[in-house]
Amino acid sequence: MTQHTYKQFNVELEEIRSGVLQMGGLVESQVKNALEGLRTGDLALLDQIIDEDQRVNLMQKELDVECNHIIAKRQPAAVDLRLVMTVIKSVGDLERIGDEAKKIAKAAKRLHSSEVTFTPRVDLSHAAQLALSMLHSSLDAFARADASVAPRIKRQDAEVDANFKATMRQLITYMMEDPRTITNSIELLFAAKAIERVGDHAMNIAEYVVFLVEGEDVRYAKAEARLGDKS
Repeated sequence: MTQHTYKQFNVELEEIRSGVLQMGGLVESQVKNALEGLRTGDLALLDQIIDEDQRVNLMQKELDVECNHIIAKRQPAAVDLRLVMTVIKSVGDLERIGDEAKKIAKAAKRLHSSEVTFTPRVDLSHAAQLALSMLHSSLDAFARADASVAPRIKRQDAEVDANFKATMRQLITYMMEDPRTITNSIELLFAAKAIERVGDHAMNIAEYVVFLVEGEDVRYAKAEARLGDKS
């Protein structure tokens, strides 16, 4: 490539990298607002989150188009190709996190609009803060090309998963003991599952960063190790 073309290529790579961080900031804000709406019952805020989902979808589409153009025009290799692939995968997970924020918002609207007054007392705040921390850390790791945070995020993901299972058992107990809690328990279960999925997608992004920096695909590493032990 000529010097001019090389500089333009770097500009295009920086644009898609910045696009991921911009999309990530929007999605992180959506999750925070959805959780705030769940806590407070602010219906206007919940409607805003639902409406903003289309903006997230459009950002994903635009970044996908930019990545496809880079592949077609520049034929990137090595770390440049890994960056493009990491962007494509990461925006897919960010779009899904946006979907989970919308699910939380919809569940919160149904919960706070319901005439049923029997709402179980379950604390989703710990799992919610963990999932948000994971998302923020994974985006920060992407920004700094830092693969070292992946093990910590993996541990947090296991904690979020365990918290969801405990919440599910607690809600099932409420529903069995008092059928009046069933309707609102189901809404809380939807919200708890969405929080757990936010953590999963944040973990995915952290693993993509490992691929970006080290060129190693660490997805399913634990399952592959178990298969190796059996062989």
